[in-house]
Amino acid sequence: MVIEIDGYFHQVLLIGTSCSMEELKKNYFETKELITDIKDLPTMLCRLHQFKQIPYDDRIQVSYRIDTDTDRIYSPTY
Repeated sequence: MVIEIDGYFHQVLLIGTSCSMEELKKNYFETKELITDIKDLPTMLCRLHQFKQIPYDDRIQVSYRIDTDTDRIYSPTY
């Protein structure tokens, strides 16, 4: 599963084992509560939920996109 984190400060791709959107939302909000700077979100998601950061490439189709500016998590259509 590939997740894109899209926000004002970063665009990051993470890979990890598949999970539902509800599980991802739970993981996101739990992680967000633990950080003080949104820039730390990708690193903390990797540490807590066994994701791995990969080089950003806008040609990769992602399973879910997390918009950190609005806290919106959705599955993009291609």
